[in-house]
Amino acid sequence: MPREVRERQMLDAAVEVFARRGYGAASMDEIAELAGVSKPLVYLYLQSKEELFGACIRREAHALMEAVTAAVEPDDPADARLWNGLRAFFAHTADHPDGWALLSCQARTHGEPFTPVVAELRQQIVDLVTRLIAATCEGAGKAGAPTDHEVSGLAHALVGAAESLAGWANSPTAAPQPSAKQTAATLMDVAWVGLENLVAGRRWSPTSPPPEDAP
Repeated sequence: MPREVRERQMLDAAVEVFARRGYGAASMDEIAELAGVSKPLVYLYLQSKEELFGACIRREAHALMEAVTAAVEPDDPADARLWNGLRAFFAHTADHPDGWALLSCQARTHGEPFTPVVAELRQQIVDLVTRLIAATCEGAGKAGAPTDHEVSGLAHALVGAAESLAGWANSPTAAPQPSAKQTAATLMDVAWVGLENLVAGRRWSPTSPPPEDAP
C-alpha cells in the first residue's frame, strides 16, 4: 500500500481517537488497531504520539481553511462571499465532527505546541472575514459607519459566533441537527442585517437611557 494511503489511514484513526478520548487518554495501541496496522508501524511513520497529534491538528486545520476559501468567489458580492464561506464552514464542521472537536477543544486544551496552529487557522479566517466586512463598508460614506478598528472587532465577533454556533449545531442539544444552510442563515440574520444598519450609519442606542448617576 502506498505510504500516503497508509499514513492517511493512521491519521483518520488518530483523529477519531483523539477527538473521543482527548490527547492524554488516547492510546497508540487503540489508534493502531483502528487503523489496521501495528503500533511499531505507527511509530515508524510518525515517530511519537505528540508528532501524530500535531500532524492531525495541521491536517484538519488545512482542510477547514481550504474548504472555506474554496467556497468564496472573489468576484461575488460581499454578502454572497460571506454566505458561501459560512455555509462551507458549517458544512465542513458537520461532515468532520471529529476534526472540529480536535481543533475547537482538544488542541486548545492540550496547549503548546499545538495552540499556535489553531490560532493561526483562526487568524486566517478572521482576516478573510475582515476583508469581506471592509469591502462592504467601502464607499459607504455614512456618518457612524464602522471604522477600520471596529471592522476588526466585528470580524473577531463573527468568527467567535461561528465557532460557538458550530459547537451547538454538532451537539445533541441541537437535535434535530440543523443543516449547514440553516446554521449559516441563522448567523447571517444576526450579522448581515446588523452590518447593513451600521453601513447605513444606524447604530444601537438604549431605548431607556439610564439615569446619569447610575453606575
